[in-house]
Amino acid sequence: MPKSEDAKRQALRQQASLNPHPEHVRDELFQGNDFFDADDLVQVKYEMLRRVHKDEHPVSKAATAFGFSRPSFYQAQSAFQQQGLGGLVTHKRGPKHAHKLTPEVVEFMQQQRQQDSTLQAPALAAVIKERFGINVHPRSIERSLVRIQKKRRKAT
Repeated sequence: MPKSEDAKRQALRQQASLNPHPEHVRDELFQGNDFFDADDLVQVKYEMLRRVHKDEHPVSKAATAFGFSRPSFYQAQSAFQQQGLGGLVTHKRGPKHAHKLTPEVVEFMQQQRQQDSTLQAPALAAVIKERFGINVHPRSIERSLVRIQKKRRKAT
């Protein structure tokens, strides 16, 4: 793979726009045409929508030709109608931040670590469960502690 193609794939990956199954795209636009790139998930979804709305292809035929299911077509259509082209970019699922680790919990965690600097994440998780009644994964605690340390370093 030439360097420019490799760089493009890396950029698409970083933007959450790399098609995980470019080999499933069988539409004629993407066969032997340098402009249409089956690796570009946003372009593939857009062309699938255009094929139905402008070229009046049946949804099932278009979805199959572009490597999608009918429900995926309708999800893409809804996202495009609501958000435009940006809606076709895959968004990371799940929580976007440590939602259980509220400022109050983090403050408590820091106090516990000040009292006993050898206290490890699993033990902190148990203490947090006992005090606040919430389950926090030890890895989430470790990441939070690293963030706190980084903030302290920047402040000094």
